[in-house]
Amino acid sequence: MIINETIGNLSQNPTAKPVDFIDLEWFETTKRIQRKKTRMGTDIAIKFLREGQRLREGDILFEDDQKIIAVNVLETEAIVMSPASLLEMGTVCYEIGNKHIPLFIQDNQVLLPFEMPMFRWLEASGFKPEKKTVKLLNLLKSNVEPHGHGNLGSSIFTKILKMAAPKDE
Repeated sequence: MIINETIGNLSQNPTAKPVDFIDLEWFETTKRIQRKKTRMGTDIAIKFLREGQRLREGDILFEDDQKIIAVNVLETEAIVMSPASLLEMGTVCYEIGNKHIPLFIQDNQVLLPFEMPMFRWLEASGFKPEKKTVKLLNLLKSNVEPHGHGNLGSSIFTKILKMAAPKDE
């Protein structure tokens, strides 16, 4: 079975039909092409056509008269922090983002996949990280688009290209 799009979510479309879950790790929710088996053994090929589309907890991938196939995001070890202030929230998010590590915000907490070096760094920096097993569900979009700063009007990449272009004499 080939899946090209989601057709709803269990949270918005409650049903009495049996639900066959496809279990995904948090990092698999952003993969554009993958092959998986549901808990009941149905082979599924997921092929999303749009860049940036991701699967979410409870997304319905298939529905017929007999059953629904939906996404279940598996629990994983994570670093969980509950910032005490907005300043601490901004600081910790900036520091984590500066290291290009996936970041999640759920229930007023900052979460990221568990890595011991990051856990130790956060402790040494005065934050109070905890190691917990949770579902990482709300991945923040962190794509940085080319942009200019101030009145410069173009990206740094564009400026480098202009500097490297041959000069007309």
